[in-house]
Amino acid sequence: MKERIGQMFKDKVFLVLLVLGLLTIVAAAGVITVQRGNGGGESPYLKVPDQSNMIVQESIPQETQVAVAGDSNATKSKEEDMQAVDSGNATAKQETQAPAVKAGTDKDAASSLVLNFNDATRMTWPVKGNVLLDYSMDSTIYFPTLDQYKCNPGVVIQGDVSTPVVAPANARVKEIGTNEEIGNYVVLDMGNEYTAVCGQLKELQITKNEYVKEGQVLGYVAEPTKYYSVEGANVFFELTHKDKAVDPLNQMK
Repeated sequence: MKERIGQMFKDKVFLVLLVLGLLTIVAAAGVITVQRGNGGGESPYLKVPDQSNMIVQESIPQETQVAVAGDSNATKSKEEDMQAVDSGNATAKQETQAPAVKAGTDKDAASSLVLNFNDATRMTWPVKGNVLLDYSMDSTIYFPTLDQYKCNPGVVIQGDVSTPVVAPANARVKEIGTNEEIGNYVVLDMGNEYTAVCGQLKELQITKNEYVKEGQVLGYVAEPTKYYSVEGANVFFELTHKDKAVDPLNQMK
């Protein structure tokens, strides 16, 4: 009986010692874990990345993010491109409208010419040159080519072939014609029943009913007709008032 009791006592002591050993081991493991945590070792827990920045970025509207992230030079370049396009369109529009404005202005200027020729008006010479045959309606003068004396309703002004012949004053082209004596000619209505005739022309630069300004080219000096072969190249110039010939030299500048 005593032996049995002794054996049971020994078993209980063994169990107590076993439990104490296990507790000691667990305590030691806990101390080691605490020391590792305090010593800056790597945490056994999974680190969750800081999502504050991600939340802020997602809360910003897409357009705002693009504006902030975009290069300021790119924005400036876009504005400059838009300005260049606007400037190009404005230039193209201006170039498209320019001819119409110019044509309208010229037309208005021509139709607004004042034809107010009178006895006090002074004319431009249709061509610069010597007077070969003077005006003479009160008496006759000698015509070398015709070898005869007769009246002359205008003046015959010397001029080299192809020299420009200009309008003596503002006028409207009343008539364009040709005859065997003075060749191609132009009749100009200068207003107040004053009319001028320029003959011995070629390569006419005007048309009937066209308004011309003083000094504008009408044509060029032609080769003389057979009526003026001796006198040589010239311009025949006649001035009339109320269908009556008057001396044009009295009103030349």
